[in-house]
Amino acid sequence: MKLEQLEITFRHIALVAVTFLGFLACREPFDPEIPQTISSVLVVEGYLDTEGLESELKISRTVPLNSSTSSSLVVGARVTVFSENGTAYSLTEGEPGIYLFSQNIPENATYRILIELRGGERFESLPIRPIVTPDILDAGFVKDENRVEVYVNTKGNETADDFLWTFEETWIYRPRIRTAYIYDSTIRNVRNRTEAERISLCFKSEQNPGILLETSSRFQDQVVFRKTITEIPTGNERIQERYSILISQKAIDADAVKFWETLKRNTEDIGSIFSPLPSQITGNIRSLDNPATPVVGQISMGVIKQKRIYINLSDVSPWGYRDPQFNNCVIGEDLVLIPAYQAVFGSGGVLPGRELMEGTTIIGYFPVDRRCADCTLYASPIVPDFWEND
Repeated sequence: MKLEQLEITFRHIALVAVTFLGFLACREPFDPEIPQTISSVLVVEGYLDTEGLESELKISRTVPLNSSTSSSLVVGARVTVFSENGTAYSLTEGEPGIYLFSQNIPENATYRILIELRGGERFESLPIRPIVTPDILDAGFVKDENRVEVYVNTKGNETADDFLWTFEETWIYRPRIRTAYIYDSTIRNVRNRTEAERISLCFKSEQNPGILLETSSRFQDQVVFRKTITEIPTGNERIQERYSILISQKAIDADAVKFWETLKRNTEDIGSIFSPLPSQITGNIRSLDNPATPVVGQISMGVIKQKRIYINLSDVSPWGYRDPQFNNCVIGEDLVLIPAYQAVFGSGGVLPGRELMEGTTIIGYFPVDRRCADCTLYASPIVPDFWEND
């Protein structure tokens, strides 16, 4: 969820250090060697839910500045949660580098997380005491002429004062031109698409990249009112038809707050040589075998509270969405007759867009480029399990 910030931070730190040293070197050729320990830092992040909601721990390593990727996922690790009474709970690896936890465990105990890498290296968290997160009192949205603001209201208490929010967005994605037809080479004719062949309704999903923090004791009665979760600019594709956001609220302790605040300042302070160094962005993970081994990350535990809301286009109209990648998308004017179906539609790059009828008989189809009519080129045709229609 936040590893992108961690990875960007370390690449930024190394780049700034190299740039600064380059200035000191004046005009002399400068070809610095960055120590491998700096370019390959273990990064661990996760919030493990203690009431059985599937949650995840992500483990990766930073990569050299000249790498084409921002991180290298760590696969094949063995991750175990140990209770203070010795009970062990194993995480299972789902996608590469993502370790899943779905156990209902007591919140009144203390835990530690042990990570054992394939090569034998061992890392352990400091003791963690889960926090029971208060409910999200309300989630909603407001619109002005420039944007839609999604917000939450919540209330802290004596054990849950600091909050971290994350969110996942999903929305309907449509192509510019919709067609219900497909050319079937087995019958050498055009027919109606089946439900499984549908290309006019797709879904896009994204996880948030930001760090959203708040301390409830800053407010009267610890009520956090209308905390902005995200803003959607007017005309953005996310509300071209129907949009959903799942907001996760997580109570965190003071040490976790310091970690995320430091990381947030660093990622927002691009360009400063006074940004925190790797040794200053540590977290609660340590190497068991060599204290000098660099490792960065924060693992928290507690009860995650969630709220999902939907926003329809009709709720925010006028919206004015228009996707520039569909510019010049029109249905062709040259009718494709039956003898030409194979030649025109056979490759799949051009689709039958709209029929032409004489009486009750279809005599041909007007063509449309696939890029204009097939949403599966840009999104998933699979309806999410949680999706609800109006």
